[in-house]
Amino acid sequence: MDLLDSWTARQGRVVRVGAAEAVFASLRGAIEGGKIPVGTRLDSEAALAKQYGVSRTMVREALRSCTALGLTATHTGKGTFVIADKVAQDLKLGKYSASALVEARPHVEVPAAGLAAQRRSPEDLEALREILEEMAEEDDLQQWVLLNTEFHVTIARCSGNGVFETFLSDICDAMANQSNTLNLVADRRKESGEEHARIFAAIENGSADDASRAMRMHLHGVECALSTVVPGGGNSRSGHTH
Repeated sequence: MDLLDSWTARQGRVVRVGAAEAVFASLRGAIEGGKIPVGTRLDSEAALAKQYGVSRTMVREALRSCTALGLTATHTGKGTFVIADKVAQDLKLGKYSASALVEARPHVEVPAAGLAAQRRSPEDLEALREILEEMAEEDDLQQWVLLNTEFHVTIARCSGNGVFETFLSDICDAMANQSNTLNLVADRRKESGEEHARIFAAIENGSADDASRAMRMHLHGVECALSTVVPGGGNSRSGHTH
């Protein structure tokens, strides 16, 4: 059984809705429904954790995604405030926006995947395989997101091009924030796993064309998922798909 078949077999089960997803859905619904009006200062993380019966880490994930959607803003020392009752045109991911990632990533990650297929070492392949196997078994969204980011950064490293590796390292926080928000709103972990397995298979087979094509399809899948989350589809400036 190859990696893709193995991944698909393990993902036949329904991925459970975690605590962070539940908290996020509740907060988003209350804000968009007007139950928590614009201008309201939300309770502290500790208070919300107690209210929902979850850990502060789960609350922090949910609040981060509310901020990414443009619904809330956190001010150090003052708290988190509701600033809008509808989702913004673009995700706010800290240093970079979703639209900036959508525009830039194909220009770096597609050729990086192709070069990785040509230059990867046996150790590189083992590292990628281990990441994918851990992702397939991981139920915790936060850990899955970290592994997802590691997978993309590792491919850039396998390309042997330091510029690509530095670029991925620079955007990894924004990528993780986007992945966290995207999967809280529209869980596509199963689809991502299958797409990642195709990318890996092409890199393992040494096919630059197939690896580039598989990465392009994966990034397109991310962009399509973003279009279901924000009005601008995460690509409000470019007006086209990659």
